[in-house]
Amino acid sequence: MSSIGTGYDLSASQFSPDGRVFQIDYASKAVEKSGTVIGLRGKDSVVLAVEKIVTSPLYEEDAGARIFTIDKNIGLAIAGLLADGRYIVDIARQEAANYRQQFERTIPLRHLTERVAAYVHAYTLYSAVRPFGVSVILSAWDEDQGPQLYKIEPSGSSFGYFACASGKAKQQAKTEMEKFNYTEMSTTDLVQNSGRIIYQVHDELKDKDFRYEMSLVGKETNGVHRLNPAPWHAMAIEAGEAFKNEDDSDNEI
Repeated sequence: MSSIGTGYDLSASQFSPDGRVFQIDYASKAVEKSGTVIGLRGKDSVVLAVEKIVTSPLYEEDAGARIFTIDKNIGLAIAGLLADGRYIVDIARQEAANYRQQFERTIPLRHLTERVAAYVHAYTLYSAVRPFGVSVILSAWDEDQGPQLYKIEPSGSSFGYFACASGKAKQQAKTEMEKFNYTEMSTTDLVQNSGRIIYQVHDELKDKDFRYEMSLVGKETNGVHRLNPAPWHAMAIEAGEAFKNEDDSDNEI
C-alpha cells in the first residue's frame, strides 16, 4: 500500500488519482488489527460484545475496557486504537450532557450518532489533523424507539444496523450474523448468540488469551445500559465455551 500511496498519503486532505484518501485507509487498518467487536439488535434489547485481547497477564482484569456508558440508556463499544476511542467517548458524553442540559431529556441515539460522526468526519478534512483510528458501535433502548444500533467508521460515515461488527474478524462475524433474523430474537437468545460469535471468531493461534466483555440495554434492564450484567454475562460465556468445546470435539473426530 505504501508504494501505491507514495506522495498521496501525507495528508488527510489529499485525494489520490483514483479517488482514495489513504490516511482514512490507514486508519481503517488500525481498526482491523483490533479485537472483534459486535453489536446485535433484538426484539427488546441490544447487546454489545467485545473480544478483549489480553496482551499481558500483569494487567488488572478490567484494564483496557472497550465498552463504555455514554448516558443512562446509551452504550458505546470501541474497535481500534484505545486512546482514540476514549477521546470519542469523551466527545459523545459531552454531546449527551449538552443535549440533556438544553432539552432536559436523554439525547436520541440517532442525533448523538450524527453529531459524533460529524466530529469524526471533520478529522478527515484538514492536513493539520489525522483521522481517528477507531470504529465505534453505539446501542440504546427507549420506550418510543425501542432497540437501536449504529456504527461510525473512521471516515465519519454512519449507518443503523440490526447486527454489525468491527475488528480483525469482522468478515467472519458478519458471515455468522447473516444466518440469523435478529428482529424477533429474545434477549436470552441474543446474549447467547453474542457469546457464540465472539468465541467462534477468536483465533487461538494468534491471540491465545482474551476476555469476553458485553453490555446490555433493553426492557430486561429497564432501559439502563449495563456493563457485564449478571446473569447475562455468565450466560454468554457459557454459550461461547460450549460452542467452542463442541467445535473442538468435531475437529478431533
